[in-house]
Amino acid sequence: MFILGVSGLYHDSAAVLLKDGELVAAAQEERFTRKKHDNSIPYHAIKYCMKEGRISHNDIDAVVYYDNPLLTTERFVTNLQYAGEDTEDLLNLSLQSLVGQKLWISKLLEKAIGGSWKDGKLLVADHHVSHAASAFFPSPYEKAAIITMDGVGEWQTTTIGYGEGNHIRLMKEINYPNSLGLLYSAFTYFCGFKVNSGDYKLMGLAPYGEPVYYQQIIQHLIDIKPDGSYRLNLKYFDFQYGRSMTNDKFEELFGGKRREPESGITKREMDMASSIQKVVEEIVILTAKTAKNLVGEDVKNLVLAGGVALNCVANGKLQKEHIFDNIWIQPASGDAGGALGAAMYCYYQYYSHTRFADNINDLQKGSYLGPSYDKDQIKTFLSENGLVYEKYNIKEELYHRIAELIDKQNVIGLFCGRMEYGPRALGSRSIIGDARSSQMQSKLNLKIKYRESFRPFAPAVLAEMVTNYFELEGDSPYMLKCADVKKELRKDFNIRDLTRQNENLLPIVNMSRSSIPAVTHVDYSARIQTVTEQHNEMFYGIIHAFKELTGCGCVINTSFNVRGEPIVCSPLDAYTCFMRTDMDVLVLENFILFKEEQPVFREKEDWREKYELD
Repeated sequence: MFILGVSGLYHDSAAVLLKDGELVAAAQEERFTRKKHDNSIPYHAIKYCMKEGRISHNDIDAVVYYDNPLLTTERFVTNLQYAGEDTEDLLNLSLQSLVGQKLWISKLLEKAIGGSWKDGKLLVADHHVSHAASAFFPSPYEKAAIITMDGVGEWQTTTIGYGEGNHIRLMKEINYPNSLGLLYSAFTYFCGFKVNSGDYKLMGLAPYGEPVYYQQIIQHLIDIKPDGSYRLNLKYFDFQYGRSMTNDKFEELFGGKRREPESGITKREMDMASSIQKVVEEIVILTAKTAKNLVGEDVKNLVLAGGVALNCVANGKLQKEHIFDNIWIQPASGDAGGALGAAMYCYYQYYSHTRFADNINDLQKGSYLGPSYDKDQIKTFLSENGLVYEKYNIKEELYHRIAELIDKQNVIGLFCGRMEYGPRALGSRSIIGDARSSQMQSKLNLKIKYRESFRPFAPAVLAEMVTNYFELEGDSPYMLKCADVKKELRKDFNIRDLTRQNENLLPIVNMSRSSIPAVTHVDYSARIQTVTEQHNEMFYGIIHAFKELTGCGCVINTSFNVRGEPIVCSPLDAYTCFMRTDMDVLVLENFILFKEEQPVFREKEDWREKYELD
């Protein structure tokens, strides 16, 4: 049985293919179109999934869309009634997308797939059901509590549910316009970052500030109840009218207009980031306690999805609370993961197939579910374009060579195996470097990623050595949990005194905070990826060789892209990014390329057409 799950027409469109319940392929549309957060119908992702599964439209048993357009229409009409005479912006923002596309999703998908599927019907799963299914069904647990939090899906913004075997049910919900995701996005916007793509920046900025606005937020913007439920004060927001996230009253509350994008970051933005982060953590923890009360003491596991589940700092704080023994978070927790949840909900709950869980191994396959390129394809690409390379046929020699290059402070673009599904690069489409360098964080940000200097990088650490470096309980294979660097590795560093004296963050970033300073944030935390040989043999082999060479079993891992662009997908994408930046070395499977040896780089207009996935 082949089931195709699809998300699209909001943000982060994606497609997923299941074969008899097994994840065959999953990818986001942005990786193929090179448009960040592409929200279009995922033509290319669907094409890839069908190619990976070696099927045509005639082989597909069900196509499942991750959102219910009729319920979304109901919310839109109700919102129009609420807006009254003030409806023009809301109509301009949403009417064409809703009436022109979402209500005709069946026809749009039939065109994307290349014809009708077996029974011709399109199934839909409600948005938060899709999130809940993406959290529970791939998890290793036979039964678990489920929490989903995001901006909005149809009506729901937060849900608590329960999963057991092949069945999930939602037990409690909070509905639009009350939304923790939209509240966080309002602060993202006000601090001068882009909604959706800038939420990570706000989280990274939070440790530089102090939660001095916490009381203002809970007194004026959001009423939080002891069970974690909440209600927004809409007088301070404009998103319900289809305009900007915040309004004049919001500006008055925080002493001035929003920060202009690309302008200097001030103490106000640092403190606002810290304050809203504290609010998010409080609500997440209270919601988890309520979930525990609802599902009962015998349920030891919790699973999370929705955009808020990508807040790894809150996830780390939640783990420390020990409300549940185990926590599993969907790596593609945002809308892209809805495609996976819709497909799995269809397979397990709609078609009632048996689900097996061993409480140890998940079904996500490390989230390495995208396209791969074999050595012959890469060799052809290199040869046709006259590129200079070293080739290694013995794995151990390749890994040792890369480890040497890291040790010599080279910044390396790593391209190997199947592309990751979800927003995190996990060693297949990564930029890696030496975690021991105090200068590496600012170098990567300013010369490679072209982004704000304060943004932290993640450590990728051998799973068996994680407790040597971090105070992490359990594992973190998907880079979705934060934990502190061990006390004995830290160096004296007072972020509060430094930020009060100087709002220029670059000198602070370059200060050594631990023996692995490039992956130690200013509050001594780190967003950790634990790496196993089972899930990524090459990445594990490189880190292991680096450990054998230097004694350090940890490297920097950040996504292989520059600011404003999606993570690279193809060898062409990787080479283009490599040549546009100050990256030193590019690894394409068993081929190593050095920047200074390459011919003068001239982008060719026909490259993408020539080398796209056929």
